[in-house]
Amino acid sequence: MKQVHVTAFWDAEASVWVAESEDVPGLVTEAEDMDSLMKKLEVLIPELLDENGYPDGDEVPFELNAKITGTAHRMAA
Repeated sequence: MKQVHVTAFWDAEASVWVAESEDVPGLVTEAEDMDSLMKKLEVLIPELLDENGYPDGDEVPFELNAKITGTAHRMAA
């Protein structure tokens, strides 16, 4: 199977990383940190692909791209 692309963003209000993928129907999950998010994805991706009838395979490679934004403030001179 081709590599699955997953995107994640930081939800500051909920204090969690939210991940989703157009390659895996129904994939939307969240976790408090990246390690936990990776562990969830390792389980959810194959489960959701199986549920959606995608071809079987022993491994499903995936790439996680994360985005976090912030605001920098200038100090008064």
